[in-house]
Amino acid sequence: MYIKPFKVEEWMNAWEDGARYNIAETCVDSVSLEELFTLTGQDPAAFWAGIGKRRLTYGAIQGDPVFVQGVCGLYKTLGPEHIVPTHGAAGANHHIFCSLIEPGDRVVSVSPTYQQLYSIPESLGADVKILRLRRENGYLPDLDELRRLAVPGTKLICINNPNNPTGALMDETVLGTIADIAERAGAYVLSDEVYRHLTQEDGWSPSMADIYDKGISVGSMSKVFSLAGLRLGWIACRDKAAVDAFWSHRDYDHISCGMLDEALAGLALGHKDAVLARSRGIVRDNLEVLDRWVRDEPHASYVKPQAGTTALVHYDLDLPSYELCERMYHETGAFVTPGDCFDEPRCMRIGYASSRDTLRAGLAAMSAFFRTLEEEGTASCRN
Repeated sequence: MYIKPFKVEEWMNAWEDGARYNIAETCVDSVSLEELFTLTGQDPAAFWAGIGKRRLTYGAIQGDPVFVQGVCGLYKTLGPEHIVPTHGAAGANHHIFCSLIEPGDRVVSVSPTYQQLYSIPESLGADVKILRLRRENGYLPDLDELRRLAVPGTKLICINNPNNPTGALMDETVLGTIADIAERAGAYVLSDEVYRHLTQEDGWSPSMADIYDKGISVGSMSKVFSLAGLRLGWIACRDKAAVDAFWSHRDYDHISCGMLDEALAGLALGHKDAVLARSRGIVRDNLEVLDRWVRDEPHASYVKPQAGTTALVHYDLDLPSYELCERMYHETGAFVTPGDCFDEPRCMRIGYASSRDTLRAGLAAMSAFFRTLEEEGTASCRN
Protein backbone atom coordinates (compact mmCIF):
# COMPACT_ATOMS: atom_id res chain seq x y z
CA MET A 1 0.00 0.00 0.00
CA TYR A 2 1.43 3.37 -1.01
CA ILE A 3 1.01 6.32 1.33
CA LYS A 4 2.46 9.79 0.94
CA PRO A 5 5.42 10.69 3.14
CA PHE A 6 4.27 12.18 6.46
CA LYS A 7 5.92 15.58 6.05
CA VAL A 8 5.64 16.99 9.54
CA GLU A 9 6.79 13.76 11.22
CA GLU A 10 9.72 13.37 8.82
CA TRP A 11 10.78 16.93 9.65
CA MET A 12 10.52 16.32 13.40
CA ASN A 13 12.38 13.01 13.14
CA ALA A 14 15.25 14.59 11.25
CA TRP A 15 15.93 17.61 13.44
CA GLU A 16 14.24 17.44 16.85
CA ASP A 17 16.92 15.66 18.87
CA GLY A 18 19.62 18.23 18.10
CA ALA A 19 17.56 21.38 18.59
CA ARG A 20 18.90 24.02 20.96
CA TYR A 21 15.56 25.81 21.27
CA ASN A 22 12.77 23.36 20.49
CA ILE A 23 9.71 25.48 19.80
CA ALA A 24 8.37 22.96 17.30
CA GLU A 25 7.16 20.63 20.08
CA THR A 26 3.38 20.36 20.32
CA CYS A 27 2.92 18.73 23.74
CA VAL A 28 2.50 20.82 26.85
CA ASP A 29 5.88 20.75 28.58
CA SER A 30 6.23 17.09 29.55
CA VAL A 31 6.20 15.99 33.17
CA SER A 32 8.46 13.47 34.86
CA LEU A 33 7.00 10.66 36.91
CA GLU A 34 8.11 12.52 40.03
CA GLU A 35 6.20 15.61 38.88
CA LEU A 36 3.14 13.50 38.11
CA PHE A 37 3.14 12.06 41.62
CA THR A 38 3.50 15.54 43.09
CA LEU A 39 0.66 16.93 40.95
CA THR A 40 -1.67 14.10 41.93
CA GLY A 41 -0.62 13.80 45.57
CA GLN A 42 0.20 10.13 45.01
CA ASP A 43 2.69 8.40 47.31
CA PRO A 44 5.26 6.96 44.85
CA ALA A 45 6.19 4.09 47.16
CA ALA A 46 2.58 3.00 47.48
CA PHE A 47 1.99 3.28 43.74
CA TRP A 48 5.04 1.24 42.78
CA ALA A 49 4.36 -1.30 45.51
CA GLY A 50 0.98 -2.00 43.94
CA ILE A 51 2.41 -2.11 40.42
CA GLY A 52 5.31 -4.31 41.48
CA LYS A 53 2.98 -7.14 42.47
CA ARG A 54 1.18 -7.25 39.12
CA ARG A 55 2.13 -9.89 36.61
CA LEU A 56 2.97 -8.52 33.16
CA THR A 57 0.11 -10.09 31.27
CA TYR A 58 -1.80 -8.40 28.43
CA GLY A 59 -3.79 -6.68 31.14
CA ALA A 60 -7.42 -5.68 30.72
CA ILE A 61 -8.06 -6.18 27.00
CA GLN A 62 -10.72 -3.45 26.87
CA GLY A 63 -8.72 -1.11 29.07
CA ASP A 64 -7.97 -0.71 32.76
CA PRO A 65 -11.32 0.25 34.35
CA VAL A 66 -9.79 3.19 36.22
CA PHE A 67 -8.30 4.58 33.01
CA VAL A 68 -11.48 4.03 30.99
CA GLN A 69 -13.64 5.65 33.66
CA GLY A 70 -11.22 8.56 33.74
CA VAL A 71 -11.66 9.02 29.98
CA CYS A 72 -15.44 8.96 30.41
CA GLY A 73 -15.08 11.88 32.81
CA LEU A 74 -13.91 14.04 29.90
CA TYR A 75 -17.32 13.73 28.20
CA LYS A 76 -20.94 14.38 29.20
CA THR A 77 -22.77 11.45 27.60
CA LEU A 78 -20.29 8.58 27.33
CA GLY A 79 -19.88 5.41 29.36
CA PRO A 80 -17.16 2.74 29.35
CA GLU A 81 -18.90 0.91 26.49
CA HIS A 82 -18.19 3.92 24.26
CA ILE A 83 -14.41 4.03 24.82
CA VAL A 84 -11.82 2.10 22.79
CA PRO A 85 -8.25 2.47 24.13
CA THR A 86 -5.55 2.79 21.46
CA HIS A 87 -1.81 3.24 21.00
CA GLY A 88 -1.86 7.03 21.04
CA ALA A 89 -4.11 9.34 19.05
CA ALA A 90 -2.09 8.47 15.95
CA GLY A 91 -3.08 4.85 16.48
CA ALA A 92 -6.68 5.88 17.06
CA ASN A 93 -6.95 7.85 13.80
CA HIS A 94 -5.30 5.10 11.79
CA HIS A 95 -7.56 2.51 13.40
CA ILE A 96 -10.72 4.47 12.59
CA PHE A 97 -9.85 4.78 8.91
CA CYS A 98 -8.90 1.11 8.58
CA SER A 99 -12.12 0.09 10.35
CA LEU A 100 -14.58 2.25 8.41
CA ILE A 101 -13.16 3.30 5.03
CA GLU A 102 -13.36 1.29 1.82
CA PRO A 103 -12.15 2.18 -1.69
CA GLY A 104 -14.39 4.76 -3.31
CA ASP A 105 -15.87 6.12 -0.07
CA ARG A 106 -16.27 9.90 0.01
CA VAL A 107 -14.17 11.44 2.80
CA VAL A 108 -14.07 15.19 3.43
CA SER A 109 -11.13 16.50 5.45
CA VAL A 110 -10.07 19.95 6.53
CA SER A 111 -6.61 21.28 5.67
CA PRO A 112 -4.27 22.45 7.09
CA THR A 113 -4.37 19.77 9.72
CA TYR A 114 -2.49 16.68 10.83
CA GLN A 115 -1.73 14.81 7.63
CA GLN A 116 -3.20 11.54 8.87
CA LEU A 117 -6.68 12.95 8.37
CA TYR A 118 -6.39 13.02 4.58
CA SER A 119 -3.39 10.92 3.56
CA ILE A 120 -4.50 7.70 5.28
CA PRO A 121 -8.00 7.59 3.71
CA GLU A 122 -6.44 8.54 0.37
CA SER A 123 -4.04 5.58 0.67
CA LEU A 124 -7.06 3.31 1.29
CA GLY A 125 -8.61 4.37 -2.00
CA ALA A 126 -11.11 6.84 -0.63
CA ASP A 127 -12.43 9.75 -2.67
CA VAL A 128 -10.89 12.48 -0.50
CA LYS A 129 -12.12 16.06 -0.83
CA ILE A 130 -10.24 18.85 0.93
CA LEU A 131 -12.04 21.62 2.79
CA ARG A 132 -9.45 24.39 2.86
CA LEU A 133 -9.24 26.45 6.03
CA ARG A 134 -8.39 30.03 5.09
CA ARG A 135 -6.60 32.74 6.99
CA GLU A 136 -9.22 35.34 6.08
CA ASN A 137 -11.84 33.15 7.83
CA GLY A 138 -9.76 32.74 10.97
CA TYR A 139 -9.01 29.17 9.83
CA LEU A 140 -12.57 28.14 10.59
CA PRO A 141 -14.39 25.95 8.06
CA ASP A 142 -16.59 27.43 5.35
CA LEU A 143 -19.80 25.58 6.19
CA ASP A 144 -21.41 26.30 2.81
CA GLU A 145 -18.42 24.69 1.12
CA LEU A 146 -18.72 21.72 3.47
CA ARG A 147 -22.37 21.33 2.43
CA ARG A 148 -21.28 21.16 -1.21
CA LEU A 149 -18.54 18.61 -0.53
CA ALA A 150 -20.51 16.36 1.83
CA VAL A 151 -22.82 14.89 -0.76
CA PRO A 152 -25.37 12.21 0.20
CA GLY A 153 -23.56 8.96 0.88
CA THR A 154 -20.43 10.62 2.24
CA LYS A 155 -18.82 8.18 4.67
CA LEU A 156 -16.74 10.47 6.87
CA ILE A 157 -16.05 14.14 7.60
CA CYS A 158 -12.71 14.79 9.33
CA ILE A 159 -12.07 17.82 11.51
CA ASN A 160 -9.41 18.79 14.04
CA ASN A 161 -10.57 20.86 17.01
CA PRO A 162 -8.64 22.78 18.28
CA ASN A 163 -6.80 22.91 14.99
CA ASN A 164 -3.18 21.93 14.50
CA PRO A 165 -1.33 24.01 13.27
CA THR A 166 -3.42 27.20 13.54
CA GLY A 167 -4.95 27.04 17.01
CA ALA A 168 -8.39 27.86 15.59
CA LEU A 169 -11.29 26.67 17.74
CA MET A 170 -14.77 25.67 16.56
CA ASP A 171 -17.44 26.45 19.14
CA GLU A 172 -20.48 24.32 19.93
CA THR A 173 -22.62 26.14 17.36
CA VAL A 174 -20.19 25.39 14.53
CA LEU A 175 -19.80 21.78 15.68
CA GLY A 176 -23.59 21.41 15.80
CA THR A 177 -23.88 22.69 12.24
CA ILE A 178 -21.21 20.25 11.07
CA ALA A 179 -23.17 17.48 12.79
CA ASP A 180 -26.34 18.57 10.95
CA ILE A 181 -24.51 18.54 7.60
CA ALA A 182 -23.10 15.09 8.37
CA GLU A 183 -26.51 13.74 9.40
CA ARG A 184 -28.08 14.86 6.13
CA ALA A 185 -25.27 13.16 4.22
CA GLY A 186 -25.40 10.02 6.38
CA ALA A 187 -21.76 10.56 7.39
CA TYR A 188 -19.71 9.96 10.48
CA VAL A 189 -17.66 12.86 11.85
CA LEU A 190 -14.14 12.11 13.03
CA SER A 191 -13.00 14.91 15.35
CA ASP A 192 -9.33 14.77 16.32
CA GLU A 193 -9.48 16.47 19.73
CA VAL A 194 -5.97 15.90 21.08
CA TYR A 195 -5.72 19.60 22.09
CA ARG A 196 -9.19 19.75 23.62
CA HIS A 197 -9.41 21.53 27.01
CA LEU A 198 -6.39 23.76 26.22
CA THR A 199 -8.50 26.87 25.78
CA GLN A 200 -7.48 30.46 26.43
CA GLU A 201 -10.78 31.11 28.20
CA ASP A 202 -12.40 29.15 31.03
CA GLY A 203 -15.38 26.96 30.23
CA TRP A 204 -16.39 23.50 29.05
CA SER A 205 -14.80 22.28 25.81
CA PRO A 206 -17.50 20.58 23.73
CA SER A 207 -16.78 17.27 22.01
CA MET A 208 -18.25 15.91 18.80
CA ALA A 209 -18.84 12.56 20.52
CA ASP A 210 -21.33 14.29 22.83
CA ILE A 211 -22.92 16.44 20.13
CA TYR A 212 -23.57 13.91 17.35
CA ASP A 213 -24.77 10.31 17.52
CA LYS A 214 -22.28 9.36 14.78
CA GLY A 215 -19.53 11.57 16.15
CA ILE A 216 -16.15 9.92 16.72
CA SER A 217 -13.77 11.81 18.99
CA VAL A 218 -10.08 11.02 19.40
CA GLY A 219 -8.03 11.97 22.44
CA SER A 220 -4.73 11.08 24.04
CA MET A 221 -2.54 11.53 27.10
CA SER A 222 0.18 13.25 25.05
CA LYS A 223 -0.64 16.89 24.35
CA VAL A 224 -2.97 18.06 27.12
CA PHE A 225 -1.76 15.78 29.91
CA SER A 226 1.99 16.08 29.11
CA LEU A 227 2.44 12.28 29.07
CA ALA A 228 3.43 11.52 25.48
CA GLY A 229 5.78 8.78 26.65
CA LEU A 230 2.81 6.62 27.61
CA ARG A 231 1.77 6.36 23.92
CA LEU A 232 -1.83 6.01 25.00
CA GLY A 233 -4.98 7.36 23.39
CA TRP A 234 -8.61 6.46 22.78
CA ILE A 235 -11.59 6.52 20.46
CA ALA A 236 -14.83 7.86 21.97
CA CYS A 237 -18.06 7.09 20.11
CA ARG A 238 -21.71 6.32 20.88
CA ASP A 239 -22.53 4.68 17.53
CA LYS A 240 -22.66 0.94 18.21
CA ALA A 241 -21.94 -0.13 14.63
CA ALA A 242 -18.75 1.95 14.58
CA VAL A 243 -17.65 0.79 18.03
CA ASP A 244 -18.23 -2.84 17.06
CA ALA A 245 -16.07 -2.31 13.97
CA PHE A 246 -13.31 -0.76 16.07
CA TRP A 247 -13.26 -3.69 18.49
CA SER A 248 -13.32 -6.22 15.65
CA HIS A 249 -10.38 -4.62 13.87
CA ARG A 250 -8.54 -4.00 17.14
CA ASP A 251 -7.93 -7.72 17.59
CA TYR A 252 -5.68 -7.57 14.52
CA ASP A 253 -3.43 -4.66 15.47
CA HIS A 254 -3.75 -3.88 19.20
CA ILE A 255 -4.87 -6.78 21.40
CA SER A 256 -4.43 -4.43 24.38
CA CYS A 257 -2.56 -1.36 25.53
CA GLY A 258 0.20 -1.47 28.15
CA MET A 259 -0.99 -2.04 31.70
CA LEU A 260 1.70 0.25 33.15
CA ASP A 261 0.74 3.00 30.72
CA GLU A 262 -2.93 2.69 31.63
CA ALA A 263 -2.16 2.72 35.36
CA LEU A 264 -0.26 6.01 35.06
CA ALA A 265 -2.90 7.48 32.75
CA GLY A 266 -5.62 6.47 35.19
CA LEU A 267 -3.73 8.28 37.95
CA ALA A 268 -3.49 11.47 35.86
CA LEU A 269 -7.13 11.37 34.79
CA GLY A 270 -8.23 10.76 38.38
CA HIS A 271 -6.65 14.14 39.18
CA LYS A 272 -7.43 15.82 35.88
CA ASP A 273 -8.27 19.18 37.43
CA ALA A 274 -4.75 19.56 38.80
CA VAL A 275 -3.08 18.38 35.60
CA LEU A 276 -5.28 20.58 33.39
CA ALA A 277 -4.68 23.60 35.61
CA ARG A 278 -0.94 23.19 35.08
CA SER A 279 -1.34 22.77 31.31
CA ARG A 280 -3.70 25.71 30.90
CA GLY A 281 -1.41 27.91 32.94
CA ILE A 282 1.49 27.10 30.63
CA VAL A 283 -0.35 27.70 27.36
CA ARG A 284 -2.05 30.88 28.56
CA ASP A 285 1.12 32.45 29.94
CA ASN A 286 3.20 31.39 26.95
CA LEU A 287 0.73 32.63 24.38
CA GLU A 288 1.15 36.08 25.89
CA VAL A 289 4.90 35.75 25.24
CA LEU A 290 4.33 34.66 21.64
CA ASP A 291 1.69 37.30 21.00
CA ARG A 292 4.00 40.06 22.23
CA TRP A 293 6.77 38.75 19.98
CA VAL A 294 4.50 38.70 16.92
CA ARG A 295 3.37 42.27 17.61
CA ASP A 296 6.96 43.46 17.96
CA GLU A 297 8.50 41.44 15.12
CA PRO A 298 8.01 43.34 11.83
CA HIS A 299 8.45 40.23 9.69
CA ALA A 300 5.83 38.09 11.49
CA SER A 301 2.03 37.99 11.54
CA TYR A 302 -0.65 35.48 12.50
CA VAL A 303 -4.21 34.74 13.42
CA LYS A 304 -3.91 34.53 17.18
CA PRO A 305 -4.69 31.01 18.43
CA GLN A 306 -7.79 30.49 20.53
CA ALA A 307 -6.75 27.10 21.89
CA GLY A 308 -4.19 24.32 21.66
CA THR A 309 -0.40 24.61 21.73
CA THR A 310 0.50 25.75 18.21
CA ALA A 311 0.35 28.85 16.04
CA LEU A 312 0.79 29.26 12.30
CA VAL A 313 3.03 32.30 11.99
CA HIS A 314 3.46 33.93 8.58
CA TYR A 315 6.62 35.77 7.55
CA ASP A 316 7.44 38.25 4.78
CA LEU A 317 10.94 36.97 4.02
CA ASP A 318 11.85 35.83 0.53
CA LEU A 319 12.72 32.23 1.37
CA PRO A 320 10.63 29.04 1.12
CA SER A 321 9.71 27.70 4.51
CA TYR A 322 11.85 24.56 4.37
CA GLU A 323 14.94 26.58 3.47
CA LEU A 324 14.25 29.25 6.07
CA CYS A 325 13.61 26.78 8.88
CA GLU A 326 16.62 24.63 8.07
CA ARG A 327 18.98 27.59 7.86
CA MET A 328 17.62 29.02 11.08
CA TYR A 329 18.09 25.67 12.80
CA HIS A 330 21.73 25.38 11.78
CA GLU A 331 22.62 29.03 12.39
CA THR A 332 20.77 29.66 15.66
CA GLY A 333 19.50 26.34 17.05
CA ALA A 334 15.91 27.59 16.90
CA PHE A 335 13.68 24.74 15.76
CA VAL A 336 10.22 25.31 14.25
CA THR A 337 8.17 23.46 11.63
CA PRO A 338 7.95 24.68 8.02
CA GLY A 339 4.48 25.70 6.92
CA ASP A 340 5.00 23.67 3.76
CA CYS A 341 4.67 20.56 5.92
CA PHE A 342 0.99 21.57 6.00
CA ASP A 343 0.86 22.84 2.40
CA GLU A 344 0.95 26.40 3.76
CA PRO A 345 3.79 28.40 2.17
CA ARG A 346 5.71 31.33 3.69
CA CYS A 347 4.89 30.46 7.28
CA MET A 348 5.96 28.22 10.14
CA ARG A 349 4.29 26.33 12.96
CA ILE A 350 5.50 27.42 16.38
CA GLY A 351 4.75 25.32 19.44
CA TYR A 352 4.39 27.61 22.44
CA ALA A 353 3.83 25.08 25.23
CA SER A 354 7.49 24.44 26.04
CA SER A 355 9.16 25.96 29.08
CA ARG A 356 8.85 29.73 29.02
CA ASP A 357 12.63 30.18 28.99
CA THR A 358 12.92 27.97 25.93
CA LEU A 359 10.15 29.86 24.16
CA ARG A 360 11.66 33.26 24.86
CA ALA A 361 15.14 32.17 23.84
CA GLY A 362 13.85 30.53 20.67
CA LEU A 363 11.87 33.60 19.64
CA ALA A 364 14.87 35.85 20.31
CA ALA A 365 17.01 33.59 18.14
CA MET A 366 14.40 33.82 15.38
CA SER A 367 14.43 37.61 15.48
CA ALA A 368 18.22 37.63 15.32
CA PHE A 369 18.05 35.34 12.28
CA PHE A 370 15.54 37.64 10.62
CA ARG A 371 17.97 40.52 11.10
CA THR A 372 20.65 38.41 9.39
CA LEU A 373 18.33 37.91 6.44
CA GLU A 374 17.69 41.66 6.33
CA GLU A 375 21.42 42.25 6.02
CA GLU A 376 21.52 39.77 3.15
CA GLY A 377 18.69 41.62 1.42
CA THR A 378 16.29 38.68 1.80
CA ALA A 379 13.54 40.68 3.53
CA SER A 380 10.78 41.93 1.28
CA CYS A 381 8.37 43.51 3.85
CA ARG A 382 5.09 42.18 2.42
CA ASN A 383 3.13 42.10 5.71
